[in-house]
Parts: sequence; C-alpha cells; structure tokens
Amino acid sequence: MTRFSAYFPFVLAMALVVVASNVAVLFPVQGQVGQLSLADILTWGAFTYPISFLITDLANRRYGASVARRIVFIGFMAAIAASIIVPPLLFKYGFIAFETDAGRLMRIAMASGSAFLLGQMLDVTVFDWLRKKAWWQAPVMGSLVGSVVDTTIFFSVAFAASFALLGPQDGFALEHAPIFGVMDETAPRWVSWALGDLGMKLSIAVLALVPYRLIAARWTRPEVVA
Repeated sequence: MTRFSAYFPFVLAMALVVVASNVAVLFPVQGQVGQLSLADILTWGAFTYPISFLITDLANRRYGASVARRIVFIGFMAAIAASIIVPPLLFKYGFIAFETDAGRLMRIAMASGSAFLLGQMLDVTVFDWLRKKAWWQAPVMGSLVGSVVDTTIFFSVAFAASFALLGPQDGFALEHAPIFGVMDETAPRWVSWALGDLGMKLSIAVLALVPYRLIAARWTRPEVVA
C-alpha cells in the first residue's frame, strides 16, 4: 500500500485544477475569429480542465490504477463542492455579475461530478489496459475516451431538456442558434458549447503528450501498486 504522502502532490494538483476549472468555466473567452464569436463556444474552463487527465495519467504511470482511482475520487468530491460553493462566493464578492439559482447549482453539481467521475475512471481503465503498448497510446487514448464521455455527460445533464427533472432549465442554453454561431444548421446553443469544449479537450490531450513524456521520462520505472 502506497502511503498517502507519496501521492499527495497528485491529489493537491487534481483538487486545484478541478476548483480552478469550476471558476474558469463561468467566464467566456472574449474574442472573434472571422464571424465566429469565441464566447459562444468556449469558456476558460476548457483550457484548464483537460490538465486533470494529464494528472490522472501521470499518477497511473507512477503508482498504478488503484492510486489513480483514489485521486479521481478526491477530484470528484472537489468537483461537487466547487460547483455548489464557488459560484455564490464569486457573486457575493463581485467577481461575477449574476447569481445562479440554487436548483441550477445542484443540477450543475450533479452534471460536473458524474461527468468527472465517469470520464476520469474511463481514462484510468483505458490507460491501464494500454500501458504496455507504445508510450503514447495509453495517455492519448485514455484522455480521448475520457474527454468524449466527460463532455457528453456534463453538457447533456446540465443543459439538455431531457434532463429537466434534475433541476431548472437554462433558457438561453436551450435556444436554437446556428451551430458555432456561423453555420446554416441550428441546434440548442449548448450543443455548440459542447462541441467547442470537446474540440479543445482533444487538442490539449495531444499537446499534453509533451509534458507527459518529459515528466514520465524522469522516472526510471513506474512505482506501480498492485
């Protein structure tokens, strides 16, 4: 059994990333690319959250799937807490101009927690299955599969009309608008948010190979826990 102190840096990093992402997701990216408004498809959380998959993969590489799952569970608890506690505090102290209804907060917390838990656990499982293959397959495939599941669950549970029984709807998210704000086809606005979020996660999953390789190369062998 690996002592908690050995993998505490991974726990701390995961908690910080999850809390930071729950704050960053409240702030759209301001900018314009041609006719495309970045605020319609991206929040700053799309840039910070994918780091959680890098942390999970490094923990899995270093200590094995059992420890990685413990770290994921701690991140899950942080995701739930941050989703409920952080937005009201930001509104109270004037960092955001809107207050989120308590029912919406609970629905977003359920979406955030379930998406994080299932997405990260899939990442752990896929990584563990592929860890003896080529060095790049495990982190890339684990992150890709986890990201697809994470985005699908979060945006569906948080915004789709079919999940209305879980809490109040977000009327703005449900309005039909051109996909990405520029295409002829229309869809509920949250679909564009989900596609933008997923695209960023997949891009960062590939870019994360560089730090993953640099950090993992310093370990002569994995300290795998049975």
